[in-house]
Amino acid sequence: MIEKLKTKNDCWDDSEKKLIDSILYTIQQSIGAGFDLLVNQNSARKHVGNRFEELMKSIFTEMSVANKKTVLQIPYKTDEGEKNYKCENDLILSPFEEVRSTNKHLDKNEIVVSIKTTSKDRMGKMFIDKILLERFVKHDQKIIGIFLNDVQRKGSDNISYTLVSGLFMVYSNFLTELEGIYYLDPPPNVFKEPFNKYMRPFSELVTKDIWSLLSS
Repeated sequence: MIEKLKTKNDCWDDSEKKLIDSILYTIQQSIGAGFDLLVNQNSARKHVGNRFEELMKSIFTEMSVANKKTVLQIPYKTDEGEKNYKCENDLILSPFEEVRSTNKHLDKNEIVVSIKTTSKDRMGKMFIDKILLERFVKHDQKIIGIFLNDVQRKGSDNISYTLVSGLFMVYSNFLTELEGIYYLDPPPNVFKEPFNKYMRPFSELVTKDIWSLLSS
């Protein structure tokens, strides 16, 4: 399937897409379970998040999509002189052979990717970062988010979803629009109107959307 992803193939059936999401979700959840058993609880979350970033990076690398992690240095003035705010970008995806974005500049043809295990307490930051980055680099910038899931479990039968979909729509309508949000395990609202215009399963990104985003 990785070989098929490299070919920009349009012929994907639903079972193949589901398999992509399921395999990657299972890999990441297995990593999470391992850290829960073997590592201190407080540090486990950080480790799991970092491994999720690496898993996503490895997929794009296998697809031969140039990528790298960047930290954009945004200067600001203080009484003590000029300082830099470090805006960390989890991943940059590029249509070129090598990523052209640097710590001082973002290429407008490249995609800034935020990769998190959950959108809880993080969704708003993506919208603020898009506004901040575009004002700093002085051009439109493509930004997408990749999330593992937005589910919260208590016991074996109490399941709730942490996606605040109404707030997402308010941000989209009154702040700025992201180029897409993708889930390995989408919460139910992702498939409903109007959220399905902005949110999709991760498999839609790697089988279709990535090529149109990189070429636009």
